Amino acid sequence: MLSEHDLTELEGTLLPALERHHLRLLAHSLRCLQQAAEDGEPLPDSQRLLAWAQRQSNLAVDPTFIPVLVEQLGKAALQLEEIAQEQGLAPLELQIADLVRWGQRQADQRLAITPPEP
Repeated sequence: MLSEHDLTELEGTLLPALERHHLRLLAHSLRCLQQAAEDGEPLPDSQRLLAWAQRQSNLAVDPTFIPVLVEQLGKAALQLEEIAQEQGLAPLELQIADLVRWGQRQADQRLAITPPEP
């Protein structure tokens, strides 16, 4: 679950709405993965994610969503691994500020290679 501080940090960027939305999804995934992981575990595997998701009371109302969530968290974990590697961190050590910096670098790189409009 994202805290109010997390959301404020994400929304405080000057990134376009779509990129902020992507960062929110990554940040939410990061928080879920951090909750599901056991101490010392680099990233929870799909079985641990499934067990974690099944313990979440807010997911009990629609158990058909759980496998979809687990799959999406697995995909987000891959991207978080890449982001963490770029920053010399373990994926679960990432903070929201790290994701914001990554998002800003991505936007800056995209702007640098996009030709100006006439």
